[in-house]
Amino acid sequence: MKRVALLAALVALMPVAPAMAADSGIDVGAYVKKDEFTDVKLSPGGDYFAGTVPLADRTALAVIERGTNKITATFKLGRNQHVSDFDWISRDRLLISLADRFGELERPVPTGELVAMNADGSKTEMLAGFRVDDGGLGTTIKPKKGSDSIDAFPIAAPYNEGRNALVKVLPFNADPYPAVENIDVFTGRRARVAISPVRAATFFTDNRGEVRFVAGSESDNVRKLYYRSAQGDGWTLFGTEDSRGLFEYPIGFSADDKVVYLIAEQAKGPNQIVALDLASRERKVVLSDDNVDPDRIIYRNGTRIPLGAFFMDGKPRTAFIDEKAPEAKLYHSLESAFAGSSVEITSQTVDGSLALIRVSSDLNPGDFYLFDTVNKKAAHVLARRQWFDPDKMSPMQPVKLAARDGLELQGYLTTPRGSSGKGLPLVVMPHGGPFGIQDEWGFNDEAQMLASAGYAVLQLNYRGSGGYGRAFRQAGAQQWGGTMQDDLTDATRWAIAQGVANKDRICLYGASYGGYAALMGVAKEPDLYRCAAGYVGVYDLPKMVADDKRTLYRWGNSSADWIGKAADLGAVSPNRMADRIKVPVFLAAGGEDDRAPIEHSKMMEQALRKAGVPVESLYYDTEGHGFYLPEHKTEFYTRLLAFLSRSLGGAVATTGAGEAKAAK
Repeated sequence: MKRVALLAALVALMPVAPAMAADSGIDVGAYVKKDEFTDVKLSPGGDYFAGTVPLADRTALAVIERGTNKITATFKLGRNQHVSDFDWISRDRLLISLADRFGELERPVPTGELVAMNADGSKTEMLAGFRVDDGGLGTTIKPKKGSDSIDAFPIAAPYNEGRNALVKVLPFNADPYPAVENIDVFTGRRARVAISPVRAATFFTDNRGEVRFVAGSESDNVRKLYYRSAQGDGWTLFGTEDSRGLFEYPIGFSADDKVVYLIAEQAKGPNQIVALDLASRERKVVLSDDNVDPDRIIYRNGTRIPLGAFFMDGKPRTAFIDEKAPEAKLYHSLESAFAGSSVEITSQTVDGSLALIRVSSDLNPGDFYLFDTVNKKAAHVLARRQWFDPDKMSPMQPVKLAARDGLELQGYLTTPRGSSGKGLPLVVMPHGGPFGIQDEWGFNDEAQMLASAGYAVLQLNYRGSGGYGRAFRQAGAQQWGGTMQDDLTDATRWAIAQGVANKDRICLYGASYGGYAALMGVAKEPDLYRCAAGYVGVYDLPKMVADDKRTLYRWGNSSADWIGKAADLGAVSPNRMADRIKVPVFLAAGGEDDRAPIEHSKMMEQALRKAGVPVESLYYDTEGHGFYLPEHKTEFYTRLLAFLSRSLGGAVATTGAGEAKAAK
């Protein structure tokens, strides 16, 4: 495998950045520039690679013949339209899911549109979606006049060479119950398989491709699980979220489909993987960890048979139900070969002779290798961001500490490469969400950029974060500005006590909920921090709860449970505490942000100015929940580094340097 040839094939799809001279300073452009690709999958026959390629305002798909490294097909959408996911439905045909992305911090939102395409670009068909009748994608797809309009979402199922795929279908009419249908990936014709007995449904198949379980909830948000013994049978209630809020949901079946594997939430501690005999209802725990939940599930090639899971206990590690299984031995062998990195098999040929593996770490955004499982040889295929040199990146170390009430907290500390790791200016960077979201070990653009400017970066999985069991997540309920905020304070004081942080040079920076936590931190602890930066944050909680109730998000019904009653939230809203803030503040927001409307930032800015607090702002009317355009992101990070430098003394940005290096 000649990496350079394959790289050139993908880069040919990408816009060329102008060359510019580099000066001293932080190369912001290197962190702003998009990945050369986001995902690559090997075809079932091993003849092709397919990869998603981020462009300036869309995401394309490229198909490359493995033997020649020639691009055999590309699929580009119109402006702001993205290929969000894809799968090989046969040895030479792809099923492509489309999405819209409303901001850099937003995951692309699936639109329910499906396209199918052959590996050579032929027989490209729009199968489902709101534009199926008008061909309005800016492609050569022929519209299908008179077809019924639906949203369709692929259902995870075992690989079965053929022309059909299982999809969850949501009609545009008033019927609120999703259905499962078989869709012909050449014609778009559909055949009904089942209708869900519950709204907000997720379907689960066995190893024959039959839909056996469906999980969902009604407007009360109480989760329910339904089961049927065979295709065509009626649904029966299998389980309901109990009074403690605990639930179980399927992740796969045994080879004979007689045992279902479930993720089982626990009253205390992390989730477990449980094997349940469907006939006897006997159960046993087959995989668990004392500290963290199972993360990504590892399946046997082409099946829905769970073999093991990744556990993010500090650094990611794998564990298997049967450590003697061939797949377990293969994983452990690869992990030994790429010591210090996380290794994941992303796709394989049907016969298992070739496997595409992704290798990444805190220092490496990701490399793909093609592994010959017969001859035990790996060939490098691509680097996601080959302009980063892992030997020059800053290490990220897992840390543990105790909150003031004794709760164990985990997080990550990134320190500048070559530093002593002591007495450093510190940026505390709380993640967004907040509930169920988790900072993980791996390459983090912002942490690396801040470390290159001379800062230590502390990321904490405060209570309410995901990955540590339901009780840990539930501990954050109604604790905006309360114990969740105290966790960040305790982590900051821990960094001082460890000698990592210079107590007089600490700032907070975060996005979304992290922006709230940054401003709340300097309001609640005015003598601990020297500045705060909030990016697309929310700062008035009564307003947020009121807005939630007016949106289509199901979150509206649970706002009171997780955030609190509006009447009580003014006391933990930073814009109503501006008179307590004594340090400089930087605010940035987008005018098209539906998650954290720009009004929050403008209200915060107005309150700070009224209180005489130094404040600067950066607003873009056309941006959403996170700046998307490279020039806007460059301006934001340039301003952020300059702002932090004035309080902490770190390096500032060099405009254009990253674009110059990335273009070479």
